Amino acid sequence: MTTPAVLILLGPPGAGKGTQARRLEEKFGLVQLSTGDMLRAAVAAGTDAGKAAKAVMDAGELVSDEIVINILRDRLKEDDVAKGAILDGFPRTTVQAEALDGLLAENGQSVNAAIAMEVDDAAMVERISGRYTCAGCGEGYHDSFKQPAAEGVCDNCGGTEFKRRADDKAETVGARLEAYHAQTAPLIAYYDEKGQLSRVDAMGDIDAITAKMTEMVESAIS
Repeated sequence: MTTPAVLILLGPPGAGKGTQARRLEEKFGLVQLSTGDMLRAAVAAGTDAGKAAKAVMDAGELVSDEIVINILRDRLKEDDVAKGAILDGFPRTTVQAEALDGLLAENGQSVNAAIAMEVDDAAMVERISGRYTCAGCGEGYHDSFKQPAAEGVCDNCGGTEFKRRADDKAETVGARLEAYHAQTAPLIAYYDEKGQLSRVDAMGDIDAITAKMTEMVESAIS
């Protein structure tokens, strides 16, 4: 029996983690596990870990690493992750990474690859802060890369009202990138020292990034 693979994607908001995770799921039969989704499912199912999480959240406190690890332990036993998982949003710190290593070791597993999706901060600010959508149908546009054919008129529905997300402002995006780098730098060093880190330029063509990441995963799980 093949040991289930465990992948970790590291990258700031807007780097394309979600898109690439979905493609890797389809290619390798893996399941993307989001910390938030797992918490909500465990609470709804009423598992022991879910009850512990609910009590903490109802008190307005943050769920501890121990509870998250217990929820992840339960989730990794489910049939749909028999081929492996892509972890989304966990670990965020080296303490969590060490706890994850301990959990995986219980099942004779380890992290196969931690892929750092590297971006150019200035280009990311432009990419994200330039986004806007049609208020009527949700069609997406961009100041630099995709303007409506007729100025101020949605190509899809003909609407003339557009909106931008508050957290897509340039200064907000810059602050989020700074916070990401500060938080993730130790994790990148952690996986690099263990020989589990791969790096990919996440600023290029989406299909080319997928091809590169596919090679990395094939090498890591072979």
